[in-house]
Amino acid sequence: MNRFKLAAMLLGFGLVASFMPSVANADEHDKKSIVTFSEPFEVPGVDAQTLPAGTYMFKLQESLSDRNIVQISSVDGTHIYTTILAIPNYRMHVTDKTVITFSERPAGTPPAIRAWFYPGDEWGQQFVYTKQRAVVLAQITNEPIPAIPDATPVETLQAAPIETITPVSQAAPATVVAQAPAEEATPEPIAETLPQTASQLPLLAMIGLLSLGLGTTLLVLSKRSA
Repeated sequence: MNRFKLAAMLLGFGLVASFMPSVANADEHDKKSIVTFSEPFEVPGVDAQTLPAGTYMFKLQESLSDRNIVQISSVDGTHIYTTILAIPNYRMHVTDKTVITFSERPAGTPPAIRAWFYPGDEWGQQFVYTKQRAVVLAQITNEPIPAIPDATPVETLQAAPIETITPVSQAAPATVVAQAPAEEATPEPIAETLPQTASQLPLLAMIGLLSLGLGTTLLVLSKRSA
């Protein structure tokens, strides 16, 4: 094989490879959402705290179990504020925006974050509080609150037993929650990573044909110059 044929083949392969889509870029498994809050809000999980008004990133952490673990971090992901265990939460009204719901709180106190829904998803994440905090929230809100044992390390969140604390401080088995549309609140989203819906196969086919045509042209030219 002379150098002209070799150059044609390498050029054709190079063009196809340079336009090959990245699988990671199309992967929306972590449901990353960037959200702005206009007032302080309480978050559960490891390092539970009240976060000030500002912009945060919500995303799912890799989990080997069928339960989800949510991280709330700075927008650039360099600082993780809290890591939260979550259970499935179903909503009846699906929107194309990120939706955060809150539990009712007395006036003058930061609302406790309740659930997070990714745009277009019927199923979201119901946040789980520590048992001690769940007892207080259940009494204040008069609604059941999912809970895990106090001081559960982040390394064992996947295996932590979950129960539901009732308004009368009784423990019951955890169940899937149905979210009423009236309780939904939509924070102001700044930027969101939306799922990739369009296929790139037509583009790849076109690039492949162009590369083949270019390679054939160079091959013909190489024969003429031989």
